Amino acid sequence: MYTKIKTLILSIFALLLFSASNIYAQETMFQDLSYPYLEKLIAAAKANYPQVKVMQNQVNIARSTFHQSNFIWLDGFSASYIYSPQSSINITQPTIFNGYQLVATLNLGSLFEKPYTIHNAREAVKIAEENQKQYELTLEAQVKRFYFAYIEAQAELRSKANAVADATTAVTQLKHTFEKGETSFQIYNEALTNLYNQNSFRLQAELAVFTAKTNLEELLGAKLESIK
Repeated sequence: MYTKIKTLILSIFALLLFSASNIYAQETMFQDLSYPYLEKLIAAAKANYPQVKVMQNQVNIARSTFHQSNFIWLDGFSASYIYSPQSSINITQPTIFNGYQLVATLNLGSLFEKPYTIHNAREAVKIAEENQKQYELTLEAQVKRFYFAYIEAQAELRSKANAVADATTAVTQLKHTFEKGETSFQIYNEALTNLYNQNSFRLQAELAVFTAKTNLEELLGAKLESIK
């Protein structure tokens, strides 16, 4: 009699294990993966993440500085005027011409410096633009990593939820046989312990989903639910 009961219990566990293995084999993150949706997430991150705007502002400043440098040629020239009244005689610094006199000066050192200043300003624009491109690539890769981690966490949660359902079924079936005295307390207690462990694993998986979602939304600057 005991041998038959033991065989029945082992059959139940084997059936549950086979059912669970089929379910888990079907669990894959690829069923949630959507590249069109991923592109929307990347676009949202580029539009909302503050550092993206900082990089754009740096590009704007570099371009403005370059445009401003095109006018610094005028810095090498200066002009002024001198007024000598015709009716006055300057004994200390006698002048030949009377009236208004225009004086123009040319700073050769400043003129030779200007091409290098303009060149540096142009290179600063290129550097700012390349930094912006590099950051956008980094941000895009980070969004992809966080998105993949999020859908992986979702798949893991489904797997843990299925394990809880299987453990619950096993406990329910063993409970009836235990109450009838057909199952030992040890076997029933092991099933209860397994159910407790599976519930604990499911809670950890839920936390992983929340954490992955939070990390992704931090880059997006918006809730996932708002991005369709």
